[in-house]
Amino acid sequence: MAKPGRIAPRGRIRAPSNLPNFPRNNRSMNGPNTQATPKRAIGAALLAILIAYLFSCLAGPALAAENLYRAQTIVTGTGEANRLIGFASCLEDVLVKVSGQLRLAGDPRLDPHKADAAKLVRDFSYRDEKGGKPKNDEQGTRDRSFILTAEFDEAGVNGVLAKLDVKPWLSRRPVLGVFAELQYGARRYVVADDSKETSLQRDALMAAAAKRGMQIVLPDATAIAGIGANDHALVDIATAKLTEVVGQRGGEVLLIARLVWDDGELRWNSHWQLDAQGRSQRWQTAAVTFDETFRQGIGTAAQILAGPP
Repeated sequence: MAKPGRIAPRGRIRAPSNLPNFPRNNRSMNGPNTQATPKRAIGAALLAILIAYLFSCLAGPALAAENLYRAQTIVTGTGEANRLIGFASCLEDVLVKVSGQLRLAGDPRLDPHKADAAKLVRDFSYRDEKGGKPKNDEQGTRDRSFILTAEFDEAGVNGVLAKLDVKPWLSRRPVLGVFAELQYGARRYVVADDSKETSLQRDALMAAAAKRGMQIVLPDATAIAGIGANDHALVDIATAKLTEVVGQRGGEVLLIARLVWDDGELRWNSHWQLDAQGRSQRWQTAAVTFDETFRQGIGTAAQILAGPP
């Protein structure tokens, strides 16, 4: 199963440049006085820690908000016909992401707006999905696939939502602390942030969160082992323990997913639980891939948190 593509930077085809430039040393922060008293040094260190903590709490959601009006899809070649199809697909994703309303996906009311999606595009770029790799026989007979990134005009998108009687969800969005458990035959595992064995599922979760305009954190392997999740199903572990684990990593609301592979139907059947604002909400989904399962589950969580349209 192919890994989801990543959002390309703004502009035409070029290397990513959206990461902040942090200093490689801390001499500029220390200042010229290297003979500071211990009390001053301790105070400065505590202040630096506090600033870093506040930045981690506030900067993340702000960075996510900057990408609400941007989406990507895979197209064949760079011709106009396929680009317009890509713009239509991206516009639907952006409308869902900006509003937090997964119910808009596939809504026939979007059709006339998707037909004119190009009018709302501020900028777009292509990234060769297989850049640097030699063409095989099939690729030699047709155009290569590209990741098309489209950035839309904010006022234009908000205007479309207004016509649909839906409001944009522009307030701060909570960070989801996700525990995802997958059962494939006799094998059961929990997705860890730092495990190579679950890297495909981790990347799929991150891609699904980005597609729905949400931020997520995952437990690491040590934390999973520490609460006994390697030996016991998540349903048998107190939610307070799960909440504590993701809370230590910055998660603000708990999202639990259990995916079970159905050999008869050839799909993932999943059960979801969202614990937020003192309430637990549960729902079920079914999809052929865990990528789509994660998109549905995180999208539903976003819709619950966003509230009525």
